[in-house]
Amino acid sequence: MNSRKEQLEALDRLLTIMDELREQCPWDKKQTMQSLRHLTIEETYELGDAILDNDLNEVKMELGDVLLHIIFYSKIGSETNDFDIADVANAICDKLVNRHPHIYGDVKVIDAEDVKRNWEQIKLKEGKKSVLEGVPKSLPALVKANRIQDKVSGVGFDWEEPQQVFDKVQEELGELQVEVEAGDIEKIVAEFGDVLFSMINYARFLGVNPENALERTNKKFIKRFQYLEIKAKEIGKSINDMSLEEMDVYWNEAKTKE
Repeated sequence: MNSRKEQLEALDRLLTIMDELREQCPWDKKQTMQSLRHLTIEETYELGDAILDNDLNEVKMELGDVLLHIIFYSKIGSETNDFDIADVANAICDKLVNRHPHIYGDVKVIDAEDVKRNWEQIKLKEGKKSVLEGVPKSLPALVKANRIQDKVSGVGFDWEEPQQVFDKVQEELGELQVEVEAGDIEKIVAEFGDVLFSMINYARFLGVNPENALERTNKKFIKRFQYLEIKAKEIGKSINDMSLEEMDVYWNEAKTKE
């Protein structure tokens, strides 16, 4: 591993390269925060993929891409005298010190749940009008639901036992079935949303990240289906021409190879 001196030198090198690119590269010179935004989101998702795949070399590379974007935004901010990378770093340092009074103050905590509760209370004292202000509006709905539930639990709005949450899941499923039988699409949509919300809540009680769990299932499904497609080609068939019984054979074969 690199020493602290080497780490600082590497960051200084990146800052220097960013200065040079901003001055000399036609593409880099024309970028704005708005033009970079969608690229930053893409890089963040690519980092998430690498983490899910447990590909540490790829994690390293994707972290570099995300770090570049942080440096890039800071460079743009410095050009308008609004902020630079030092302001960005100091702002997060100040926030971390302020929100960890059990480390930098005299507050006592017992466990991580205490820390989380303190965190939310401190944020309200900092001027936040709502515990939910920190949930980005543009988050995907599944991730947003998880963050909403996590944040309100930090101020004590939560179930006490996992079984209570599971009972709620069953209750919501029953209400969904009633609306399915009635055939009212608007109410079906509403109840389906309630089912998903309660399932995400249950996942939290089980210590499962629902986004990660669903993505693992997505990857598993893709892998099995692509195996099925390969086998269809091997027997000279289009997958459209295969019967469900034939598909099941290769699907189960794919499962046994995992």
